[in-house]
Amino acid sequence: MTKTILAVDDSPSIRQMLAFVLGRASYDVVEAVDGEDGLAKARAHRLDLVLTDQNMPRMDGLTLIRRLRALPEHASTPILVLTTESSDAMKMQGRAAGATGWIVKPFDPQRLLDVIRKVIG
Repeated sequence: MTKTILAVDDSPSIRQMLAFVLGRASYDVVEAVDGEDGLAKARAHRLDLVLTDQNMPRMDGLTLIRRLRALPEHASTPILVLTTESSDAMKMQGRAAGATGWIVKPFDPQRLLDVIRKVIG
């Protein structure tokens, strides 16, 4: 069964690259332009993993993670933060919000796939 990944990022080029890399690895990709869009799409789809940026308009990544964790259907969905933010303080906030992992941009596509496979099999 194909796994579905929600890619939440306000950068069209990042979403395009994620859709390409994940699609080639046989994942279904649902794209969202910011946290609010991501939350709406998470409610509408069965997801195996969420990839979210941190810095986005309308709703940032940490707020999205907290809102997803409050939904019973996403209380245990793996969530990876994919961001330029690399400070330990921000990573600690991410873990506290419920993030499963943290990947700093620019990312290596193969490393991203390795992490995803480790998290969702």
